[in-house]
Amino acid sequence: MLDITEIEAIIPHRYPFLLVDRVTELDKGIYAQGYKNISISDAVFQGHFPGHPVYPGVLIIEGLAQTGGVLAFWSAKEEGVDISQKVVYFMSIDKAKFRSPVKPGDQLVYKVNVLNQKRGVWVLDAKAYVDDKLVCEAEL
Repeated sequence: MLDITEIEAIIPHRYPFLLVDRVTELDKGIYAQGYKNISISDAVFQGHFPGHPVYPGVLIIEGLAQTGGVLAFWSAKEEGVDISQKVVYFMSIDKAKFRSPVKPGDQLVYKVNVLNQKRGVWVLDAKAYVDDKLVCEAEL
């Protein structure tokens, strides 16, 4: 399990764009699970949408990607790679679907499985859940 301080030691993202609160499971090169607690105090709710707060789908995708980034960096570090100068970039977002709105008070659980990994390029099957209900999925 990785807390926020350990996550910050692995990926370069910082508040307000660090979208993973904790990583609860890591299986090197295979799988990661983490979560983000969604709160009405998140700045995004000032404009998305007043009177009807909905967590933006693009931020769900980013949280999934950050969880995948933790998996990739942590796996590389476990293999002895110096990750201090490494950066992860999106190359594609495919098959993205948003199944249900995410609202303040929800805990967004990210589950990321490695589909393929070759020469530093990771392809991930990424799914997000609230209360065990699938709310978003994509191939990253």
